[in-house]
Amino acid sequence: MKHIASFRPRFFEVLRGYSRQTFSADLMAGLVVGIVALPLAIAFGIASGVSPEKGIITAVVAGFVVSLLGGSRVQIGGPTGAFIVIVYGVVQQYGETGLLVATFMAGVLLVAMGLFKLGAVIRFIPYPVVVGFTAGIALTQIADLFGMDFGGEPVPGDFIGKWMLYFRHFGSVDWANLAVGLCSILLIVLTPRFSRRIPGSLVAIVVLTAGVWALRTYAGMEGVDTIGDRFTIRAELPAAAMPAM
Repeated sequence: MKHIASFRPRFFEVLRGYSRQTFSADLMAGLVVGIVALPLAIAFGIASGVSPEKGIITAVVAGFVVSLLGGSRVQIGGPTGAFIVIVYGVVQQYGETGLLVATFMAGVLLVAMGLFKLGAVIRFIPYPVVVGFTAGIALTQIADLFGMDFGGEPVPGDFIGKWMLYFRHFGSVDWANLAVGLCSILLIVLTPRFSRRIPGSLVAIVVLTAGVWALRTYAGMEGVDTIGDRFTIRAELPAAAMPAM
């Protein structure tokens, strides 16, 4: 337990000798990361089967805690796409209360792994497992990419069930929605060829958001839903409550 008593968050050490130049660099980095991370958190929240504001709240609270208590000068905290597959299954089977309990259990396991210095175990996780999780994330986005309408039919949590649902409703593909999605992917892929300082995801968010707004406002384009069309985001924090363990 000696290393626990000697732990000191890096945030407090960085403040010593903090300069205006460092602040300017951190401010710019924070703006770029925030513009990219908050829409990403919304997307992860929706893909996980919960409301968008829960993704925003999680990103803000977790980002603050990681920044304040992290042990590295360059540590980054943000939503983890690999957990969408797990979180969606937990929410579908046990609801949001079950997700809170599972998150609490995961936190206990992470603390225990830290105490026993088991972080190196990550090296022994097979590569196909990581690729499988990534493929599972992509699978959850197919319906939104193609703009499919399931007519209220619930989306199953398993791989085969999802594909069967997609094939049954493939005739509901919205081509305008698909075009916006493909343009986003194209911008993300091509941006690094022109600039490595500006993230491709940031370019895609700004360009496609402005483009869709202009087409909806001045050309009457329909079919491409916004977050505001599908969800109502409440500008308030939920009341704190301990889940039933």
